[in-house]
Amino acid sequence: MNETLVVVVRGIISFFTLLIFARFLGKQQICQLTFFDYVMGITIGSMAASLTTDLNNAPWPHWIGILIWTFLVVLLQWITFHWRTAAQYITGMPTVVILNGKIMENEMKKMRYSISDLLEQLRQKDLFDISQIEFAVLETNGQLSVLKKSQYQTIIAKDLNISTDYTGLSTELIYNGIIIDVHLQKLHLDRKWLYAELKKRGITDPRTVFLATLETSGNLYIDQMKDQI
Repeated sequence: MNETLVVVVRGIISFFTLLIFARFLGKQQICQLTFFDYVMGITIGSMAASLTTDLNNAPWPHWIGILIWTFLVVLLQWITFHWRTAAQYITGMPTVVILNGKIMENEMKKMRYSISDLLEQLRQKDLFDISQIEFAVLETNGQLSVLKKSQYQTIIAKDLNISTDYTGLSTELIYNGIIIDVHLQKLHLDRKWLYAELKKRGITDPRTVFLATLETSGNLYIDQMKDQI
């Protein structure tokens, strides 16, 4: 068989093999990517790449390798979920790096976490004054969680005893020029109502609408494909 065709076939097979195993591992691999998860992901991905391009060897060893590593990752996920002590050693523990406006230098040294990294992550959270911070915790996935001192926290409506309206998820009625009749039916509306609302805004053809959503407040949001700015 032509080598190019073999690479194409094996590439498709390895792609879907990796996709299936990644879905099996769950969303934790993405939303809670620890250093351990990062290394596991690189290794499994490297095996999938070798499965595609290594034409000198049979594909089965690569598949078995991916299967074994995936099994071990799932096993460790199960262990860390049921055994707290093991989780501390495998995934690590969150570390307090700022306490009551004071930087915990010793803890940062243990984590090999530099002051420049700390200041950068604080700036990303629009925090420029360390003295305003009550706690800053370095999570196991490298993200920084920050709690500001009470006197510097943003005032919300609840603090002022102001009642607010419920804001839920909006419903898509038109997407890329296509009317979503199922959503209209769920809202007990029809195309006649939608055409009338579009006409009020000077729109005669729904195909010119990129996105139309009905907010929980009852307002209709419309974005046209060619906006007049």
